[in-house]
Amino acid sequence: MINKSEIKKNYKESLTPMGVYQIKNLVNGKIFIGSTKNLPARINRHKFELKFGSEGITELQNDYNKYGEGNFSFEIIDELKPKDEPGYNYTEDIAVLEQLWVEKLQPFSEKGYNEK
Repeated sequence: MINKSEIKKNYKESLTPMGVYQIKNLVNGKIFIGSTKNLPARINRHKFELKFGSEGITELQNDYNKYGEGNFSFEIIDELKPKDEPGYNYTEDIAVLEQLWVEKLQPFSEKGYNEK
């Protein structure tokens, strides 16, 4: 029989990394801050969309087309740690964490690709 601590451990280990990520233009320093419950999948989606010209953030896509793939970095800047509660909804926690980073880095106008 599996005990509660084993169930919690298995639950935590089964979650994908979630949190806040940054896309940075290495030429002009502009950044985009985003958040997700699945960091690897979201970052891969941005890379795919940028490569094939379908990124929804027009200015980011334009700069990517201008400067090329090698001039952008994709970085996880903060991760949420899993809670001991199976089924916990992380949506609000991720939104708050993203807002903290947006307030700190101010990725707007000449500094970034986020919209106010």
